[in-house]
Amino acid sequence: MTTKARVLVVDDERSMQEFLEIFLRSENYAVETAGDVASALIHLDNDEFDVVISDIMMPGGSGIDLLHSVNQVSPETVVIMITAFASTETAIAAMKEGAYDYVTKPFKVDELRIVMEKALEKKLLASENKRLRSELRTRARDRAIIGSSAPMQHVYELVAQVADSKANVLITGESGTGKEMVARSIHADGPRSERPFVAVNCAAIPENLLESELFGHVKGAFTGAVQNKVGLFELADRGTLFLDEVGELPLPIQVKLLRVIQEKSFRRVGGTTDGHVDVRIVAATNRCLSDDVATGRFREDLYYRINVIEIPLPPLRERSDDVPLLVSHFTEKFARELGKPVEGFSEEAMARLSGYSFPGNVRELENVVERAVALTHGPVIEVSALPPVLLNPSTASTSTQIPPEGIDLEDVVNDFERTLLTEALRISGGVKKRAAKLVGVSFRSFRYRLEKLGLDRDDPSAS
Repeated sequence: MTTKARVLVVDDERSMQEFLEIFLRSENYAVETAGDVASALIHLDNDEFDVVISDIMMPGGSGIDLLHSVNQVSPETVVIMITAFASTETAIAAMKEGAYDYVTKPFKVDELRIVMEKALEKKLLASENKRLRSELRTRARDRAIIGSSAPMQHVYELVAQVADSKANVLITGESGTGKEMVARSIHADGPRSERPFVAVNCAAIPENLLESELFGHVKGAFTGAVQNKVGLFELADRGTLFLDEVGELPLPIQVKLLRVIQEKSFRRVGGTTDGHVDVRIVAATNRCLSDDVATGRFREDLYYRINVIEIPLPPLRERSDDVPLLVSHFTEKFARELGKPVEGFSEEAMARLSGYSFPGNVRELENVVERAVALTHGPVIEVSALPPVLLNPSTASTSTQIPPEGIDLEDVVNDFERTLLTEALRISGGVKKRAAKLVGVSFRSFRYRLEKLGLDRDDPSAS
């Protein structure tokens, strides 16, 4: 059922109040009336109105006085002025003070009907803009880098230093440490902030489609190319292109990427002419690219082009002081998104969180908090809402102690990875695509790891 727009009519003539009330109600508006400014202010204190229709000349205060008050207490409310004293000066004064429109007695109901329709369109647009601004602020807050520890202070300093630079940046760190958030902060704090920020996960796109995704293609370039396609470099022109998991790029694509960076030009797949772009590259990887360069897996010239400035991100275990801040942030975020009255974690639950090493870093912590909020119905999250890996930390094999007889590193790493993948599958209900997202790897990589560890379940519905 559509909510009726609310209108406040203010006029010292009772006959005009009644006329407008009858007319507006017949137009399906909810109407209140007042005979003077003081009475109108009482209505405005007690209720919200979409439109105020006010006479200008009234005893005990003018319509301009009321307009000032409306602008202060309810700036989104649209004000329409009515007067029998038609003059250019009065109209200009009212419009300068923020009145939406102005009609003169005697007026035709068709004239008022049109003015009302346009006024409500303006109100709706203002409300939508306010909602979008609020949503953008919420998204920006949810994407903010959280942390006050010494390692994070160093990251903030580097971000501030490189934001205004044109230099390409390489963000390094383990999976789940927040590399995309740092990339977004660099973009938002720099001169390209009003231009596009385009993110691409290089490991998530099949190799045979990568070139087309990055550089675009022309119609007929290959089977299925039924029209021209704009690539991500063109979309990011004069902005920032974030290449996540850049270490996964195949060598042929590395050659083409190097050309774009060096010459700022590219060619669409199947094309015969070059296009030109001005793009800042921010890349990220959880690999040791210098090792990949040594083994020939990654081009040395490209490595130095993208690694002009490196920002290493610390794993969460090296900034454990930030865990309470992150928990508070994620609790507020998911309580809001899930519509839960959750306010925080119990002391014991917080102690479990603070004592865990979080091998999956901030992404794993975020997942733990989301799960806990979803399972909690009261204001406080108890230990019982935490995943098994936190209830029995020994199952995670996270100890860094090496016994005198030594360890089999591969077995230890495989056991730990097996525990995380099993937990991801449990949380996702066996849906492998969602489980892959939970642990921050591509679907292909997730399937490969399952097969390697003997966890693959040949269940089509689970993919």
